[in-house]
Amino acid sequence: MSLILNSPNKRKWRRRGLILSLLIVLLPLLGLYLYGQLRTPGAMLTSENYMDRPIGSFWVNDFWGGNGGVTCCWRLDGPTAKVVWILSMSKTQEDQGMQIERHEIELPMPPRSRNDRYLHVRFDPGNQVRLGWSPDLFSPFSPRPDKAQNKEVDNE
Repeated sequence: MSLILNSPNKRKWRRRGLILSLLIVLLPLLGLYLYGQLRTPGAMLTSENYMDRPIGSFWVNDFWGGNGGVTCCWRLDGPTAKVVWILSMSKTQEDQGMQIERHEIELPMPPRSRNDRYLHVRFDPGNQVRLGWSPDLFSPFSPRPDKAQNKEVDNE
């Protein structure tokens, strides 16, 4: 009987079964890993307002962007971005007779690199809007802070 258990055929089938079991376990894990590496992650929306009126709310492709904070995690893709914003007003502006205004514009979606996580929406005077990606909260529209400057500030 021990001769039958150790026959070459039995060992070959045992090895094949072990390899097949490992493949059944490892292939889905490999698939999940590759999916995570290849997909574009969700984006965070943030805004910069340089107008003389506050922005009450804004949306990019129907995803709400808040009013000065960061919202997460939206799937922002496609060749264009539809930006909608509501101009609010201060108490002084309300006393002067200003009204709440709703504006809308369609812009080309700027190119996004793999590391970019934040879509910055910049509202400039005259209801001009710019979009830009960045890997962090530093604005893509102005120069990035110099690391040497930061060290000097930390030392003081």
